[in-house]
Amino acid sequence: MAIEALYLHIPFCQSKCAYCDFDSVAACSLDDARTAQACYLDRLTNRVDAFGTAGLLDGVRTVYIGGGTPSLLGMRLVELVRSVMQWCAPEEFTCEANPESFTSSLALQLARAGVTRISLGVQSLQEEELKAVGRIHSATQALDAICYAKDAGLDVSCDLMCGLPLQTRDSWAKSVAGLIEAGPCHISIYPLTVEDGTPLALKVDSGRLVLPDEDEQADEMELARRFLVEAGFAPYEVASYALPGHACRHNIAYWTGIEYLGLGRSAASMLSRDTFRMSSSLFSDLAPRDGAARIRVLQTDDAASAFEIEQLGIREAMAEDLMLACRMTRGIPQELLLRASAVFGKQIVADTCARAIELGLATWEAPDGENYVDAPSGGVGLFPGALAPTQQGWLEGNELFGLFWNLA
Repeated sequence: MAIEALYLHIPFCQSKCAYCDFDSVAACSLDDARTAQACYLDRLTNRVDAFGTAGLLDGVRTVYIGGGTPSLLGMRLVELVRSVMQWCAPEEFTCEANPESFTSSLALQLARAGVTRISLGVQSLQEEELKAVGRIHSATQALDAICYAKDAGLDVSCDLMCGLPLQTRDSWAKSVAGLIEAGPCHISIYPLTVEDGTPLALKVDSGRLVLPDEDEQADEMELARRFLVEAGFAPYEVASYALPGHACRHNIAYWTGIEYLGLGRSAASMLSRDTFRMSSSLFSDLAPRDGAARIRVLQTDDAASAFEIEQLGIREAMAEDLMLACRMTRGIPQELLLRASAVFGKQIVADTCARAIELGLATWEAPDGENYVDAPSGGVGLFPGALAPTQQGWLEGNELFGLFWNLA
């Protein structure tokens, strides 16, 4: 195996949203934001060069620059893209952007440098909802940003959030319909999560702000699904819908056990034992322990001098593969179930699948995409096809994921 997906983290935003607990810092809180950003980018570029020089980026097929707000960097983001492109030739190159810092000029420069895809944080097309969660862009800016990206020849992905303060079923329907009409080829739908310690959590805990309940969020998720499917979008992952041929390959890498490298503060990597051994001098001098099948690495500082390293055994790695596959529409492939049987035992895996089906969280799916009413006899017996999540399984994802993670 080799590293096929590269993630670079940009921890800077113009301002922090009320719900955000990501590792990011508001530029307005820095004494000299420009110098801080330049110093961070120098270190990040040096890390890219170090891995490139070691030959570890040769097989990279997808690159994703996220944050934070990468578009806040302007032309310095373009320079970072060019640095990456010296070491690999990705089939998909995504940059995250927020509407207030994404211009037509930046879109063109990114496209010329090698970016193929822009992921825009739209969240809502209703002004009062945007203000309620601290977004600093307008609905008009969001729609303009989509046009800038499309005019530059870039694929466009947009995020929307349901369960926002002041959001109603009607306002949600208007945001979903308006975004579909704007013409992105990929849309992700996320329910608002109230994270401890955020300004949003303080308002909710004090009773100053009331949010839609979980049932209302589920109704909004279902409404979005219906609108998107009617418009030709297909769900391929628990939160994401795409027009044919436009599923995010980088996202899929995370859910299918492909090795990925994360560079920058708070960026995570998932590497095989062999890849970690080849690159360990770039992380730490820690050698993989006996029995380690997979190593996760989390960078914890700007200077790439501190890391958290977790080594997973074969049982943990296999349970993780099963769990992550449940995030995909196609579910757990038959081939993966058979490999898992060699690790956990065929009957144990079969019993876990049966439990997921009994709870209404999953169903057997035949190779032609049809659901089995009854499992056919013969063939591979206990595993007649892929085990695919149901709509209920997606809405109750933690319960479904837990069934398979508990096999470890």
